[in-house]
Amino acid sequence: MLTVQQNKSLKAYNTFGIPVDAAYFAEIFSGDDLIELLEGNLVKEQKLLVLGGGSNVLFTKDFDGLVIKLSIPGIRSAVQGDDILVTAGAGVVWNDLVNYCVERGFAGIENLSLIPGTVGASPIQNIGAYGAELKDVFQSCIAYEIETAKERTFSYEDCHFGYRDSIFKNELKGKYIITSVTFKLSMSARLNTQYGAIQDELKNRGIAEPTLADVSSVVSQIRVGKLPDPSTIGNAGSFFKNPVIDKEQFDRVISEHPNVVHYPAPDNKVKLAAGWLIEQCGFKGMVSGHTGTWKHQALVLVNHGGATGQEVYGFSEQIIDAVDAKFGVKLEREVNML
Repeated sequence: MLTVQQNKSLKAYNTFGIPVDAAYFAEIFSGDDLIELLEGNLVKEQKLLVLGGGSNVLFTKDFDGLVIKLSIPGIRSAVQGDDILVTAGAGVVWNDLVNYCVERGFAGIENLSLIPGTVGASPIQNIGAYGAELKDVFQSCIAYEIETAKERTFSYEDCHFGYRDSIFKNELKGKYIITSVTFKLSMSARLNTQYGAIQDELKNRGIAEPTLADVSSVVSQIRVGKLPDPSTIGNAGSFFKNPVIDKEQFDRVISEHPNVVHYPAPDNKVKLAAGWLIEQCGFKGMVSGHTGTWKHQALVLVNHGGATGQEVYGFSEQIIDAVDAKFGVKLEREVNML
């Protein structure tokens, strides 16, 4: 039965652990729950925020509206020719889905192991890591229009995927709520081990012919080594996007900084490693009041205990300004600011 709570603490619902409250809070376990909520007056009267795992958000103040927490469960799979279609509810923890697929030999998302968050948020952000992106395996998703409570299926083409981007962050931002996602995976593994750290760790383990489980294990180990566990220290993973710049700008940057870490990007552009840029500005492991950067990865901002969202935001502004001053590159936050 759908229940709406008032003045609900959100501290346990955001991985930064920021102590803010929501005026109204509803947890959704099914499409029917969502339809009931959308057809009620509260949705029409209040501003809305949809939360999955709360791993990509920074609250800078209380939320004076309705928070919809998506907790829709369930994973199912079906054979379609040479492919495996795997459908998961929006509330499924992303890494639980990865483990489900790896254990069954379903290839395609093993490089996305241990990314925080839930399935429902994955198309919005077009999550990616270690040479793979969600768009590489996306088949479709089901979403409900907030204004009409009508169901719609979005195809790959509908989603307009970009780097950490999709139509749900642009034209349709705040207009639809995703309830399930279907992925097209394969029983024939074409492993992507080209990312340097993966190759190095496989070599260290003496693995010449890795399995899906090997790749997933290696990626998980790399992430654990670089990224802090939100259950022990508040954070939202990578706080900034890796900037993608044009060739002309890159030529200028590399002429002044020959060691800049970079990767090829589509359309003759170049992707820079934001963590490297931030580290060169002296921020790695820095503590500033109750916040700072993680000791092993400058790309991650942390809550050392007692930090407010405004404090974390202010610190991120310092980083953006410092990188811009040193490299002439403007960092963009990956985390959603509220």
